[in-house]
Amino acid sequence: MTTSVILAVLLAAVLHASWNAMAKGGKDKTLSMAAVIIGHSPFALVALVFVPLPTVASLPYLAGGMVLHFGYQVFLINSYKIGDLTQVYPIARGIAPLIVAAVSVLFLNVHLGWTETFAVLLIGLGILSLGLVRTHGGGRNPKAAMLAVTTGCFIAGYSLVDGMGARVAQTAVGFYSVLALLNAVVFAIYLRWQRPGVLSRLPREGARTFVLGGFASFAAYSLVVWGFTQAPIALVTALRETSIIFALLIGVFFMKERLDLAKVLSTFMTLAGAILLRFARS
Repeated sequence: MTTSVILAVLLAAVLHASWNAMAKGGKDKTLSMAAVIIGHSPFALVALVFVPLPTVASLPYLAGGMVLHFGYQVFLINSYKIGDLTQVYPIARGIAPLIVAAVSVLFLNVHLGWTETFAVLLIGLGILSLGLVRTHGGGRNPKAAMLAVTTGCFIAGYSLVDGMGARVAQTAVGFYSVLALLNAVVFAIYLRWQRPGVLSRLPREGARTFVLGGFASFAAYSLVVWGFTQAPIALVTALRETSIIFALLIGVFFMKERLDLAKVLSTFMTLAGAILLRFARS
């Protein structure tokens, strides 16, 4: 993996952790998530002025990605309603690279060297181990953990579909821009059905998250989708999940969540995997 791809994916990790903290920190988690998702729209429209539209052949991937992103967002909202950022985020993000790596090797004819495989496992296990620590109140939260595991399965699914779709589309940013617009429409329809008052409150109560969270989320995943076209999807997915380190720092220092030795050790394990991935063969 080249240095430019690594730097782009690490920047995406910072942005991703930031918007997740905004979504978790809001009083109404559904409103915060809606602001981020619908907040993609203006940035996606601007991007489409400068980049080509995806090819017709990528339409099935756009449809699949739309379904998987929607499932991810719904389960993430419910996870954040009952779990800490430093519990939910590690589990959801940690299980994804392990699933993606397994599917890539077993079904997509991707070959990972021993060093790359070990790096992916180290990152995944380091992140997953963070999810096993106790919450800020000192107890465990198995329901939040199970919701986070399901969220992680959706992450793995859309990572694979979007990675293949962006390659077929022949434009990473164009592919994700169209996907973001479709996803915003689907989520808005969902809100009208489940929480009809949220959309009307969005301009008044969610303007800041709409702009900042929408930009951070759109930019983060655009970088990741571009990375999917430059390096194996499994490696990009694994490196992207180092965002948990930034989420941990945000959760502890800004959201006053619990810090202990287990979290520190798990974070260093994740960081070691990311460093090892840098020195693995391309």
